[in-house]
Amino acid sequence: MTQRRRTPRGSPSLPPPKVLLVEGSDDQNVIQSLKVAGGLNVDFVVREQGGFDGVINGLRATWQSSGLQVVGVIIDADEDLTRQWRNISEALRSEPVMRDLPSEPQAGGTVIPGRPRLGIWVMPDNMNFGELEDFIAKMIPQSDPVWPRAGRYIDGIPDEHRQFPEHKSLRAKVHAWMATRSRPRPMWSGITENDLVFEPNSTAFLNWLQRLFGDDLP
Repeated sequence: MTQRRRTPRGSPSLPPPKVLLVEGSDDQNVIQSLKVAGGLNVDFVVREQGGFDGVINGLRATWQSSGLQVVGVIIDADEDLTRQWRNISEALRSEPVMRDLPSEPQAGGTVIPGRPRLGIWVMPDNMNFGELEDFIAKMIPQSDPVWPRAGRYIDGIPDEHRQFPEHKSLRAKVHAWMATRSRPRPMWSGITENDLVFEPNSTAFLNWLQRLFGDDLP
């Protein structure tokens, strides 16, 4: 009978050398699908952190871990991109990397060299407020005839019947559109089933992952 190897008591679980911290399972699954569909041949581990605060706490906890080479974080801009960027800066305020952190997100995704290398992407595009669904909305083919109908359906719901705030309308429209596919499914499978297409922003995102995790470390 083969015995399991035990981790000594008190020994911390070390993170992988290249790790990407994300807010939730939707982010995790979409990123894995983008990686496959885009033919991205780089190795990293995606860790769901259970929300924005979890990403910030995970960054603090992971940053000085032994053996860490690259850490990336993906957060939603939500309604205030400047505030979210400030929170990232605050999490790293005592680290030397702060000297190189720009005052605002870079359009194609931020990558700061060093050991560890740091990467930051603010959904949807590092420039506008929004979240993962805003990123996905850009991938819906512009010629798709159902997308405008999904928008009109959501816009036509009376205020007294809406269960979502106004700034979440695009999120509702994306999921309404996903429900019209041949087999209604979550956003990530829309990528693998080619319902969604690569466009400038999603291509820039893949390029950011390549720069962050694929380039040789100095």
